[in-house]
Amino acid sequence: MAVAADLPKADPLRLAHQIRQDMWRALRDVRGFSPVVRVAQTAEGVRVTAGGRVLGLVSPVLAERIEAVLEKPANRGRWLRHAARGQGADL
Repeated sequence: MAVAADLPKADPLRLAHQIRQDMWRALRDVRGFSPVVRVAQTAEGVRVTAGGRVLGLVSPVLAERIEAVLEKPANRGRWLRHAARGQGADL
């Protein structure tokens, strides 16, 4: 299970770290959940794919909860501000 979102160019490592933290905070009540985030550069910016592993049964609303983390404007703004601090000239 994974959810994808497109964001403006930013430092991929910093972005992935922030997203993973927010996913863990939002889903810490899901027993055995281990968040996984992949950030790939695109022509327009970056494509974030977020999901994770779950030990046991997966709730049908888990993808919706991950999507809510990715789509929340306050989260996106904070992630991009944090990632911009590490942005190199080649991004």
